[in-house]
Amino acid sequence: MYLHSGCQIAVSPDTKYFAVDWLGVEVTRATLGIIGMGSIGYKVAQRARAFNMRILYHNRNRRRKEEEEAVGAHYCEKMGDLLQQSDFVMLVVNLTPETHKLIGKKELALMKPTATLINISRGAVIDQDALVEALQNKVIRAAALDVTYPEPLPRDHPLLKLNNIIITPHIGTATVQAMRMMAEEAIANMLAVLNGQPIPSEVFPK
Repeated sequence: MYLHSGCQIAVSPDTKYFAVDWLGVEVTRATLGIIGMGSIGYKVAQRARAFNMRILYHNRNRRRKEEEEAVGAHYCEKMGDLLQQSDFVMLVVNLTPETHKLIGKKELALMKPTATLINISRGAVIDQDALVEALQNKVIRAAALDVTYPEPLPRDHPLLKLNNIIITPHIGTATVQAMRMMAEEAIANMLAVLNGQPIPSEVFPK
């Protein structure tokens, strides 16, 4: 949470010294709870392992034992168990009727008061009114959102007035390389359809 305000302090004309008691929280050896262990969630776990994080995950289906062992991930059948143990909770789920407001007041209350909630999936996965209340009352330490509902938030939204949240404008894939790869994948899918071939990234309707 200190990145944005730290930058402001570093460049402010009023800054005369840096505070020595301005401390963040270690990621190394902390517990990361990943909700949604699909392809993206698994890549998050691979990166988290490099920080020697303890990795918990909750998913509709349990990963194969070899996949769990490869990243040192431990399965939590109940999402509540993950929420209670995690220092960082990351949401990496698709938005469906089942995941709409998946994280609400009850779920936030299960989290540690020192925990940070991170959402890189879709804004509506979180009950934003409940999140505002949790951040205001220090039910959790902080939140980091790359997604909100709606996008952008109304300029008077209470989330924008809190100092224990970082909000970015849905830029998780905003790199030149990622955009090129997505364009190439889209073209490959279109060519496959036109040529009567199997679609590489087909989305099956429910």
